[in-house]
Amino acid sequence: MDKITVSIVTPYGEIFSGDVDSITLPGVEGEFGVLYGHTNILSLLKAGVIEISNDLSNDLVAIDWGYAEVTPTRVDIIANGAIAIGGQNESSISDAISNARKLLEDASNDRVAISSVVARIEHAAKSRL
Repeated sequence: MDKITVSIVTPYGEIFSGDVDSITLPGVEGEFGVLYGHTNILSLLKAGVIEISNDLSNDLVAIDWGYAEVTPTRVDIIANGAIAIGGQNESSISDAISNARKLLEDASNDRVAISSVVARIEHAAKSRL
């Protein structure tokens, strides 16, 4: 399968860069997935989770809001704030989840949506341990 190049950048620096199999984004019109060869699109992103799938692993990045430019070979994301979820041990994952919760709470007043996103992050993070 061909890979798509993904770049996630915030005002504070790069969060993720690499070639991946697929990426799922929290668009304001709904969540959408991107594979290699996707049509061109520019989308506003809402507070939520970006899921990056590569071979047998999934990486998660919580964002408050941003923009995504999709071309057939690239996805470039500019986010106002982002927290990468992952790490080598349980305490670093726990810290990342706490930081992601704060980022999402600051971005949105929708407590139900925030709880849903945080539950998704926690479930994905626990499955890695």
